[in-house]
Amino acid sequence: MIFPFDPVYFMFLLPPMLLAMWAQGKVREGYATASRVRARITGRGAARLLLDSAGLHDVPIEPIRGHMTDHYDPSHKVLRLSEGVYDQPSLAAVGIAAHEAGHAIQDAQHYAPLVIRNLAVPAAQFGGNFGMGILLLGFFLSQASGPGGIGALLCLAGMALFAGVVFFQLVNLPVEFDASRRAKRQLVEHRIVSPEEMKYVNGVLNSAAWTYVAGTLQAVATLAYLIFRFGGVARDD
Repeated sequence: MIFPFDPVYFMFLLPPMLLAMWAQGKVREGYATASRVRARITGRGAARLLLDSAGLHDVPIEPIRGHMTDHYDPSHKVLRLSEGVYDQPSLAAVGIAAHEAGHAIQDAQHYAPLVIRNLAVPAAQFGGNFGMGILLLGFFLSQASGPGGIGALLCLAGMALFAGVVFFQLVNLPVEFDASRRAKRQLVEHRIVSPEEMKYVNGVLNSAAWTYVAGTLQAVATLAYLIFRFGGVARDD
């Protein structure tokens, strides 16, 4: 039996999947709690203040539709905030906006992990889209024609491509952790959030950090499974 119906696959993936479910629940809980606490400024206002204090007056802030769709776009140098963050004066909004502003500041300062992450995006996208398909094609070819040959090479290529996804996830962790660290420090330094109110911001950003950890563990566990299940086929070449 092979992926995705192999019970062994779920043995590898069950722990990170459970962690992801727990983290997503904590994010929803932290966001809901912090959304009910009024802040001194809107999410857009907080982001604008932090960007301007870093000299990034030319980085625009745009609203974007959806929930939790906030992001900084390094290719267009624009920060986009979701409807629940852009014009909302809540501690959840300012925490998320400050986190995204942290990414813009990282970009301006050429923060090394962010530079590496941006360079790794094409490889991660290609590996995520085609790695599994190439691997499974190689497996079926090896079953039809016997060990060795093109089937083994495709299996090896598929695993190598998916390793690009794992690399992206690993380098993404310090990028996200650093953005949250910057956000927490600057929110207090600029008196946007008081030290007493930081527990609400921490509830949002810390739980979000666990979702990144869970995503990384899922990618690592998937690659470990692929090596366990298909590594023998690739070695037959």
